[in-house]
Amino acid sequence: MKFVIATHNNHKVAEFKRILEPLGVEVVSQKEAGIDVEVVETGTTFAENAKLKAESVSHVGNCVAIADDSGICIDAFDGGPGIYSSRFLGEDTPYTEKNAIILDRLKDVPDEKRTARYVCAICCIFPNGDVIETEGRCEGKMGYESKGGNGFGYDPIFMVDDRSLAEISDAEKDEISHRGVALKRFVEELKSYLK
Repeated sequence: MKFVIATHNNHKVAEFKRILEPLGVEVVSQKEAGIDVEVVETGTTFAENAKLKAESVSHVGNCVAIADDSGICIDAFDGGPGIYSSRFLGEDTPYTEKNAIILDRLKDVPDEKRTARYVCAICCIFPNGDVIETEGRCEGKMGYESKGGNGFGYDPIFMVDDRSLAEISDAEKDEISHRGVALKRFVEELKSYLK
């Protein structure tokens, strides 16, 4: 079975491959599948945006398409940037700069009010119109400095048990991250669907 991952983000493709390929699922990126479509994320939730992306790629490629929409929700920012995480402070702004700006904006926020979570919604659409949707969350806190060289995005400033997500191995991350949790739930739903 081949799944096309509806993303241009190579880090996300790698995470999907790590979790889905051991199940015998061939994972290819949108680019590898030759599907050139840009989806405008007009949804108001992570789930709506994931579905928009999966529907678009499945329709254009007549394939099984799986998409995620994910982001970081910082309580001190009233849950932001949320669904705007990748566009926060500008899509072309490097995450090192975004992370530095976030840390600066949080400099006077006390530890107990630095709570945050990563959220990931996954949507898989089959050519026959069948849909599988799951969601995962990873609770944590915003750090005080960037730490670690693994991971991507906001991982260096998002802390889980005194370590940033950029300080843990890929295997550990797959166990606790929002995407890892959502993908594990997806795997269970997929097994049931294939029966």
